[in-house]
Amino acid sequence: MKNEKLQFKTKNFRNRVYGIVKQIPPGKVMTYKELAVKAGRPRAWRAVGNILSKNKNRRIPCHRVIRSDGEIGGYNRGIKKKIELLKKEGKAFGPNFKH
Repeated sequence: MKNEKLQFKTKNFRNRVYGIVKQIPPGKVMTYKELAVKAGRPRAWRAVGNILSKNKNRRIPCHRVIRSDGEIGGYNRGIKKKIELLKKEGKAFGPNFKH
């Protein structure tokens, strides 16, 4: 019974994360930490990264989620592809951007 509750909570959190990411407009980004807060688990930014790293659905724009320290963060299709997609969407990177 306890395992079923954990699976439900995990699936529910994952769905909230994906739903929020789908709402990030082109050319905008959100940090893993901001996403965790919006999904209701403020300290779960690593879990957010883990969830997004497993996403295979191209309709969920995971490339729009970056690290809060200015680093680009990971992407399951490669960092170069993430940067390419963000630039294509018109995302300008400021002086704090690192990759």
